[in-house]
Amino acid sequence: MGRYLNLGNAGFASIRKGLYVDKSMLIDFVNSTLGTKEKLTCVSRPRRFGKSFATQMLCAYYDKACDSSELFRDLKIADTESFEKYRNRYNVIYLDITWFISTAERVEDTVKYMQREVIKELQNAFPDSTVEQKSLPVALSDISDRTGDKFIVIIDEWDALFREAKENVVLQKEYLQLLRGMFKSSVTDKMIEAAYMTGILPIKKYGTQSALTDFQEYTMIQPAKLAEYVGFTEEEVKRLCEDYQLDFDEAKRWYDGYSFSRIPSVYSPNSIIQAIKNGEFGDYWTETETYESLKYYIDMNLDGLKEAIISMLGGLRCKINTRTFQNDMSNIKNKDDVLTLLIHLGYLAYDSKSKEVFIPNQEISDEFKNAVEYSGWEGISAALQASEELLEATIRMDAETVAAELDKAMPIWYLSHGNM
Repeated sequence: MGRYLNLGNAGFASIRKGLYVDKSMLIDFVNSTLGTKEKLTCVSRPRRFGKSFATQMLCAYYDKACDSSELFRDLKIADTESFEKYRNRYNVIYLDITWFISTAERVEDTVKYMQREVIKELQNAFPDSTVEQKSLPVALSDISDRTGDKFIVIIDEWDALFREAKENVVLQKEYLQLLRGMFKSSVTDKMIEAAYMTGILPIKKYGTQSALTDFQEYTMIQPAKLAEYVGFTEEEVKRLCEDYQLDFDEAKRWYDGYSFSRIPSVYSPNSIIQAIKNGEFGDYWTETETYESLKYYIDMNLDGLKEAIISMLGGLRCKINTRTFQNDMSNIKNKDDVLTLLIHLGYLAYDSKSKEVFIPNQEISDEFKNAVEYSGWEGISAALQASEELLEATIRMDAETVAAELDKAMPIWYLSHGNM
């Protein structure tokens, strides 16, 4: 077993030993795409929404260098017709882009370094094939010509270069050229059985056109048939709360709020797991994304962004056009681009029917409040605190406190109604 080629099932075995929610039917979906014109899949979600869990599961299932039958025996996928047909039948190439960024001598060398390292493993695994030494797409084509083998390629954090080197356009284009060589060339069909990429951002746009048009994309804006794999569904959370004696209503208040046409309630999976492990509800988002990253974007205050954020903190929703966003962090031109980015980062939820964004739950609301406080938005932080105290006093039917806090909370009312 290698580091990149057929790395085995140890990653998924480790996942199965912990708290695990069965998302194995994702495999059935990928099986349905094998060898078809829909075989290229790109799934984008926020950090800690199970992306790496999914890639480890797919590696364990397809990798021909191991036997994963016991790992899947009690999961839903084991009851499907396709389970045995494709289990452990393929050469799998696994690329964790963050690994290559961190181990390359310079970030500028990442693409060349990645190709060199993977090709070395291919040369060892296929000694009877004449393998190209510099170009990974050509190397895969050489092997397919010689052996007839097709590869399944799984890429984790595919967009990391766009996030870590967001100003390095030359490196980004070199990376896209590599991906095009693998997935958008005349030899793709003969050497690639399927590809599954995950990341935070959707595939980079140039104008209105995707840079990799052959991929089927599933995003936080339009997850389509993969919506149930974005996070935990309501039924899954109910079962977890029953099993671990947690208050379901509190779990819903803290971590629910992401909603899609096929699945109306989706919960932040990492936060649910942390609440179970710690036995209490709280803000676990700070372990994933710090308020500084949110603060950076809301401080742009493009086209009334500040007013939009405050109105959402007041419980309202904002209309948005998501189509102008170029799926990167360096070409943000207006308020809607910022809000669209915040959808992909998990800070906002999106209603595709009304085309509105909103703050999904208590955990994310707390993150916004932290960002507002440290951004120094004069008077707003105090007004938010007053609004919370006003609500608590109203519930207690404390008329004196309600009267005292009402004036303090007025800035939120004015901003949320466009009067400031």
